[in-house]
Amino acid sequence: MSAGQRDEGAARAEQILLANGDALGLLGSSQAYRQVWARDSMIGGLGLLLCDDPEGRAIHRRSLETLRRYQSPLGKIPHNVGLANVEDPALVASGGRLGGGAEGEQVVKDTSHAGVIDSNLWYILGHTFDWQATGDTAYLREAWPSLQAALLWLRYQDVNECGLLEAHESMDWADLFANRYNTLYANVLYYAVWRSMAQLAAALGEPSAFYAGQAADVRRKINLLLWVGPEQPKDWDAIRRERQEWLYTLKRIETELVVRPFYLPYVAFRDYADRLDTIGNLLAILFGVADQMQADKILDYIHGTGINEPYPVRCLYPPVQPGDKDWREYYRVRNLNLPDHYHNGGAWPYIGGFYVAALVKAGRLDEAAHQLDKLRAMNRAGASGEWGFNEWFHGQSGRPMGFDGQSWSAALYLYALDAVRRGAPALLPTAEEVG
Repeated sequence: MSAGQRDEGAARAEQILLANGDALGLLGSSQAYRQVWARDSMIGGLGLLLCDDPEGRAIHRRSLETLRRYQSPLGKIPHNVGLANVEDPALVASGGRLGGGAEGEQVVKDTSHAGVIDSNLWYILGHTFDWQATGDTAYLREAWPSLQAALLWLRYQDVNECGLLEAHESMDWADLFANRYNTLYANVLYYAVWRSMAQLAAALGEPSAFYAGQAADVRRKINLLLWVGPEQPKDWDAIRRERQEWLYTLKRIETELVVRPFYLPYVAFRDYADRLDTIGNLLAILFGVADQMQADKILDYIHGTGINEPYPVRCLYPPVQPGDKDWREYYRVRNLNLPDHYHNGGAWPYIGGFYVAALVKAGRLDEAAHQLDKLRAMNRAGASGEWGFNEWFHGQSGRPMGFDGQSWSAALYLYALDAVRRGAPALLPTAEEVG
C-alpha cells in the first residue's frame, strides 16, 4: 500500500472524527450513538489527539469536561451523556431516545447501564492521553480532584478487597455479554489506571509511590489468577495465606486446562471461562501486563486461529454457543450476540487498531504493516458507502453489520497508522512500577 493510499484513509478518518465532535464532545457515530459515551469518547481521544487539525484536541477536552460535569457525588463517571429526546436508532433499551425535556434543551445521563465499570477506567486514561499529548499541568491540576474521586469509586468495586476489580455481568464494553467478576479487560485497565495516576501525580509534584505500588500488585495478581501455564508458576502456600477463596478455582484451572497461550477472560467464584477475550489480551500487551514471552504466545495464537481473517480482528474465540454455560437467552435479542456476531465473535475495527498497535509493541513490525493494510480495507468497506468506518463486522463473512461513521473505528485507524509509522504506540502511561 502506498503512502498516498494511507493518507486517503487517514484523511477520511480525521474528517469523521471532527464531524462527530459537538459542544458536548465526541459523539459515538454520525448515524447513531449520538451521545458522549465515556469509553468510546476516551478511546476516540487516541485518534483525536493525533489529528493534524487542533480541533481534535479541543473535542477531546470537551469530552473530558462533559464527563467531569456529570460525575456523581460518589465519583461515578456516567455511561454516556447526551441531549434529551434526540432520536437515535441505537438506543433500543431507551425507546430510541434519552428521556428528559424538549429536544435539544436538556442534557441527560443515560442510566441503562448505570453500573458499568469501565467508564471510570477510560475516563482516567483519557486524562493520561491528554497529558501525554499536551503536557498541560494547569489543566491536569484542575482535573485532579475528579480523577481521585473516580479512582476511589473504582476501589470500592473491589468488593472482597482482593486488589482486583469485581465486575457485574454486562457492565463493561461488552455490555450485552456474560463476562463477570475478576475480568481480564477491566483489570488490565485497572493496572493502566494505577500507572497513569502515578505518572500524573508525579507531573503535579504529588506523591506517586502508592499508585505505582498498587499497579505492581494488580499486575502480579492478574498474572497469578488469569494466566495458565508454567510461565507464571503458582506459589500455592502464598495463595493459601493471601487469597484463600482463589485456591479452589485455581486448582480446578490447573487440573482442567493445564496451559493456555492467553489470559482467561474471567475468573469468578469457583468458575472461569476458557476463551480468548481479544481486546483484554491486546490491552495486556499494550499496557505491559504481559511480558514479551506472553505477548508472543498471545499473538501467535491469534494468528494460528485465523481470527485476524478476513479482517482484524474477532473479539472472542471461540464464540459462545447455545447450550454453553456462558450462553444467555438475551443474546438472541435483535440477533446481536448470536455466534460470530457483535460481542460474541464479531470483528471490530477499533479492536483491529489495538491489534496493530500490539503487534508494533511486540516488535512484529512487518506483520503490523500487513494487518494495517487489512484494517484499512475493513474501514473502507462501509454498510452505506465507501469509507464507512463501520462499527462491527460478521466474524465469518466480514460483512459490515453495525452503524457507519463510528468514532472509535476512525480513531483507532489513525492510532494504528501512527504506531506503524513511528514504530511504537503513542500516548500510553509511562510511570515505572515499584515493589
